[in-house]
Amino acid sequence: MLSADTKVAGATATGVIDSAVGWKRVTEPVEQFLEAVTVRLADEVREFDSGLAAYAEYALTGHGKQLRPALLGLCAKATGGIKDSHVTAAVIVEMVHLATLVHDDVMDEAEIRRGRLTLAANWGNETAVLFGDCLFAQALRLAASFPTPAVCRAVAAATKTVCSGEILQNHQRNMFDLAQAEYLRVLQMKTGELFALACELGAFLNDAPPATQTALRKFGLALGTAYQLYDDCLDVFGSEAEAGKSLGTDLMKGKPTLPVLLFWERATAAERNQLRALLGQWSAGTFDRVQAMLTTPQMLRRAVQLLDKQLKAACDALATLPNGQTELVRLVGYLRRQAKTLCLRAVA
Repeated sequence: MLSADTKVAGATATGVIDSAVGWKRVTEPVEQFLEAVTVRLADEVREFDSGLAAYAEYALTGHGKQLRPALLGLCAKATGGIKDSHVTAAVIVEMVHLATLVHDDVMDEAEIRRGRLTLAANWGNETAVLFGDCLFAQALRLAASFPTPAVCRAVAAATKTVCSGEILQNHQRNMFDLAQAEYLRVLQMKTGELFALACELGAFLNDAPPATQTALRKFGLALGTAYQLYDDCLDVFGSEAEAGKSLGTDLMKGKPTLPVLLFWERATAAERNQLRALLGQWSAGTFDRVQAMLTTPQMLRRAVQLLDKQLKAACDALATLPNGQTELVRLVGYLRRQAKTLCLRAVA
């Protein structure tokens, strides 16, 4: 098995390129839409006080994957077409997401996000927390600009759920015997909910039938949960180039993420004690040692099986739609390939 230090150069670079190419294919049908979202996000910088312009520009022009806006655009396309209101909705969803990232990086003491220093690393935790609050507020202000209050209600409810999920996960630190059902419930709240909101708004703004909106919401909830499972694995088995963020932060904070929970289920008492000791005394070499403990073919196979179960639930939700499934199914396939490639490479 390759060590963490030796597997970065070749395989990781190829993985990053393959990921970028695959993502471009998935988002090609909504490429112009995503460009419009990028422009609107940059325009939002002017909505903040001039004294906050540097923070706003840094947060809103980071050029991430825009996964949630892409999802909203694809759902809009599948239910009648993309309108300007969808661009505004995508900006709202992305702004809520960015606010959660700003706060996450403070809690995790992360220094890298999207391949650059986090807002907290640049300007300190106090500024980061308060500016994250500003992003939430601006997202709600935009949501309130819609002629129907339903959009603002949906955004507020989703934001509350996401933040509640983060708090619950914080309460679960070092609970490595956490039941899988409870773990998945929290993932649905902290990640799946915002995916579900994106899908639901894409359909709602096209006046899609309630059954279609419900189906797409279920799709987003399952897809978002699967994505968080993948992200949990990426934090242990990936590279900073792939993840675009600091690795091992979940481990360092004692979060009960998928690799740890799966290891814990089958580990002996001695192995559990060893893992607790390592996580309890984090140092420069801890990540490599924990990674070596968690990286087994059996564990990785079980991780992929659990992720596949969520992706199947996402596809089952799409099966109830009359049309427009192809591009959304392609997104499911992209995530499945990313997860399997990551796990296969980890034991190469």
